Amino acid sequence: MKIHEYQAKQILKRYSVPVPEGSVAFSVAEAEKVAKTLPTEVSMVKAQIHAGGRGKGGGVKIAKTKAEVENLARQILGMNLVTHQTGPEGKKVKKLLIEQGIDIERELYLGMVLDRAKSQLVMMASSEGGVEIEKVAAESPDKIIKQWIDPRVGLQPFQARNLAFGLNLQGKQVGNAVKFMMSLYKAFIGNDCSLAEINPLVVTKDGEVLALDAKINFDDSALYRHQDLLELRDLDEEDPLEVEASKFNLNYIKLDGNVGCMVNGAGLAMATMDIIKLAGGEPANFLDVGGGANVETVRSGFKIILADKNVKAILINIFGGIVRCDRVAQGVIEAAKSIEINIPIVIRLAGTNAEEAAEMLNKSELDFIVADSLKDAAQKVVGTLN
Repeated sequence: MKIHEYQAKQILKRYSVPVPEGSVAFSVAEAEKVAKTLPTEVSMVKAQIHAGGRGKGGGVKIAKTKAEVENLARQILGMNLVTHQTGPEGKKVKKLLIEQGIDIERELYLGMVLDRAKSQLVMMASSEGGVEIEKVAAESPDKIIKQWIDPRVGLQPFQARNLAFGLNLQGKQVGNAVKFMMSLYKAFIGNDCSLAEINPLVVTKDGEVLALDAKINFDDSALYRHQDLLELRDLDEEDPLEVEASKFNLNYIKLDGNVGCMVNGAGLAMATMDIIKLAGGEPANFLDVGGGANVETVRSGFKIILADKNVKAILINIFGGIVRCDRVAQGVIEAAKSIEINIPIVIRLAGTNAEEAAEMLNKSELDFIVADSLKDAAQKVVGTLN
């Protein structure tokens, strides 16, 4: 789950991670009111959307005086902000973060994520603050310093010092950076985060270290332990189809292709998308209906897939392990009869009672295309597009 920058900074403050003074504003009047409470004449006016690249898109402005805040807030609030992460459709700005101006000496990068290859958290730092870490990794990987964290003991002060020295911090900057990193680690662990990114991490003229920007994502599987975090979810920032799918406990992610996928099991769903691409097609979504795959889940899956106007064909790929294939076939038939479907549907069922299921589909009054293997299914669904 993603949250806004202002929400991330509220969480960081609870763990004594230094952040600029500021507050969220939902109107121009609120933006002016917040600016008057800040300790500096200079203020930052920052659009709050779930996407990076806001500054390049015109969503982050510097107000040199408190009087300028009204004009800048009026410009940004309500604008359709387009960045490299929003896509060409952009996102409407409905809230702003108004913060104090900071006297910046250096801009750095600091991030935490799970390194799945080592099964350990890793804290990363770079002198290339303000630059996308993916670009730094591709062009200057030597500028990224990493410390892997043993889960049995957690982040150790010497590891934080290694990162600070690697960033060429001096004097009191080192101590402040170590405190920052240790606090960030506690915030990460305490909230079951999947990502924490401080970009830029800034060093001020007087040696303070603070988070000028902050991005935090949470592990969805751990949210049952954090009911307070669920209240931070902003449905306006999420894809409407993904929100709808979550109501039916369906794991759905919208993609850019035209072949709708309905699969049971995340691994099988990934393999299905891969083989569609190998056959020359482009998957329109990731959709895992889970182990049940009954009439209701299949019907809900159909509705969500068909709501995407780019979908020109559907591939259903179900392995009958927990549930028998004939029951899945009956669910598909009943669901298809209950809603209007005007595009080709290719079905591949494997596992318990697969032969009986194929016979049921072939004898139904519906125009299903039955495949006998995953490769055959991918080729047939792509063939319907030509």
